[in-house]
Amino acid sequence: MKKIMFNDKYGLTQAVLEGRKTMTRRIVPQSVVDYYTYEAEDPTMIDAARFEIGEVVAVAQAYKDIPKYDFLMTTTAGWLNKMFVRAEYMPIKIRITDIKVERLQDISDEDCMKEGIDYIGGYSDSYYFGHGVNNIRLGNSPREAFAALIDKVSGKGTWEKNPFCFCYEFEIVK
Repeated sequence: MKKIMFNDKYGLTQAVLEGRKTMTRRIVPQSVVDYYTYEAEDPTMIDAARFEIGEVVAVAQAYKDIPKYDFLMTTTAGWLNKMFVRAEYMPIKIRITDIKVERLQDISDEDCMKEGIDYIGGYSDSYYFGHGVNNIRLGNSPREAFAALIDKVSGKGTWEKNPFCFCYEFEIVK
């Protein structure tokens, strides 16, 4: 079984666990883009995606964040760093329900919301990422908020570069 990691600094893993994030974008490596694209997007680029529709994937969490491992794994590398955890030990899994390839800036408002962007009304439109006291206000529209989030997660200028992305839609496996 494969695992997938989400950024904890901005609460992306928690958003997945709470069901507020049901889509993720992963930048297509340039070598794949070079192989598959010529003058226009090649629809077969999806063949290079890391995951497949229907595949069940473990959501990586540090062992310290999983109650049943709170006394077992304190000396392992995965205790604090989820990069080193074993997929089969992860309690939360997702099923990939759809995959598409698109340029980052082609994201729809609907897909921004699936990426975990939330809306707060009020005297002005405000879109944010987070929950409760950890809200991070990001913009005045879903796309503006997502652009700010992707630059925080993937590095400043990512939105502007407009790379091809694998867009994975998923559901939590019960």
